[in-house]
Amino acid sequence: MRLRGCGPRAAPASSAGASDARLLAPPGRNPFVHELRLSALQKAQVALMTLTLFPVRLLVAAAMMLLAWPLALVASLGSAEKEPEQPPALWRKVVDFLLKAIMRTMWFAGGFHRVAVKGRQALPTEAAILTLAPHSSYFDAIPVTMTMSSIVMKAESRDIPIWGTLIQYIRPVFVSRSDQDSRRKTVEEIKRRAQSNGKWPQIMIFPEGTCTNRTCLITFKPAQMRVLSPSTLLGAAGRWQVLLPEASRCSSLEGAFIPGAPVQPVVLRYPNKLDTITWTWQGPGALEILWLTLCQFHNQVEIEFLPVYSPSEEEKRNPALYASNVRRVMAEALGVSVTDYTFEDCQLALAEGQLRLPADTCLLEFARLVRGLGLKPEKLEKDLDRYSERARMKGGEKIGIAEFAASLEVPVSDLLEDMFSLFDESGSGEVDLRECVVALSVVCRPARTLDTIQLAFKMYGAQEDGSVGEGDLSCILKTALGVAELTVTDLFRAIDQEEKGKITFADFHRFAEMYPAFAEEYLYPDQTHFESCAETSPAPIPNGFCADFSPENSDAGRKPVRKKLD
Repeated sequence: MRLRGCGPRAAPASSAGASDARLLAPPGRNPFVHELRLSALQKAQVALMTLTLFPVRLLVAAAMMLLAWPLALVASLGSAEKEPEQPPALWRKVVDFLLKAIMRTMWFAGGFHRVAVKGRQALPTEAAILTLAPHSSYFDAIPVTMTMSSIVMKAESRDIPIWGTLIQYIRPVFVSRSDQDSRRKTVEEIKRRAQSNGKWPQIMIFPEGTCTNRTCLITFKPAQMRVLSPSTLLGAAGRWQVLLPEASRCSSLEGAFIPGAPVQPVVLRYPNKLDTITWTWQGPGALEILWLTLCQFHNQVEIEFLPVYSPSEEEKRNPALYASNVRRVMAEALGVSVTDYTFEDCQLALAEGQLRLPADTCLLEFARLVRGLGLKPEKLEKDLDRYSERARMKGGEKIGIAEFAASLEVPVSDLLEDMFSLFDESGSGEVDLRECVVALSVVCRPARTLDTIQLAFKMYGAQEDGSVGEGDLSCILKTALGVAELTVTDLFRAIDQEEKGKITFADFHRFAEMYPAFAEEYLYPDQTHFESCAETSPAPIPNGFCADFSPENSDAGRKPVRKKLD
């Protein structure tokens, strides 16, 4: 399974700017993986800083938070629902100045000695919403504290001692998980503030909805909005206050583009030699990132305010188009590509199961195409048995794209041709439907590895006993992992202890129960570098320690997955 000659599609664009549409393509690096390698000299520096400057920086940061608390307490007295007075009273301007100075001192103590700011921040009357990207770390809170913009917070955050007081000062939009109407109320509140003609503070939103390694911009959903937790901004706690499934629900709240009001795109850069900033779903944990960052002599961050983007009438009617065009503008400013990968793809890539998807898996691209074709995972899962029976009847007979489209019950289109090419490795114009069904099973139920393998055995197995040979097992596992090449000889021999030259699903299941980590030992014991599904290696970026899709560098999977936990 590989990407073979499927041309990138143009990003959606308004009729006025269709010719400038940026091309969509799979990213050269997995955007949800970050690998950090330290040289011997860097390790020595970290050891020295841990014993000297690190504890001092922590104490200063804590002191700044305590110093800011009484100021925020006084300024937060009164009703949070009341519209801010215009113009602000002199004492409130003084408190605002002092709080910004205190927060800037905290970041300075953390090694961010200079924050480079490019462009001009728009006035609230010009753009009520600021969209920030790429979102890669809890250090992205720096522009929040510099501008004192409102953010979207869980309602429970206001009850946290000290922090709850500090956060109420910026008049956040609170979201209650216990309120069934919270989604609707949040939309209405954002619309109300966006249409207040600058009477409310600007709202800062991360439209990607999850952290990436900044190698590309993933999908800006029109209904995507990161719900910031206390630890996201504070950093010291180093964990999101939501579990992974809850994060998916929180990030589905209506975001920056639904109101149809002008937004100001803001791009973030961290041009450091060693990237200790990035906090993705696979890579160094939050506390490790905090520790390593505070152990650097100097940390750089650049904040660039781009010109205000005013939506056309077409974009006002179509928030998805609006979001896509704003993303295109931001990607051009950053010099990175855009991709239709989303938060859901992150969950697919890091799902628990006996088979861990490698960094260069093509299943992320397959999942993107599934969404693009309008195929719903919930419905697909219900239809898997029907699909598998149809594929089993075909046996190993190859089918063309017309029959492929009929099997999936979708019309032939550019997206379908891209999906078809994933399985047409030889370029013959024919594919094995069984491979597509295996890939669909992984996308629909990524954590249920054995269910996918059992489904595959039903399609590939011999009629008399359901057994498969080494070649069929290789095809099954290559598709389940989304790679082009995979050696399964050692695994097959370990399962086939009687040397019959064939195994059944019962044999496989029994072996998997005895050796749950069989994939680590038999499929990639030395972190085999699978052939990349990206045909060219990406150019290095300033923070060039992210897991690469290319065969030379793709060993990110060696580290265990660290999910963001509560």
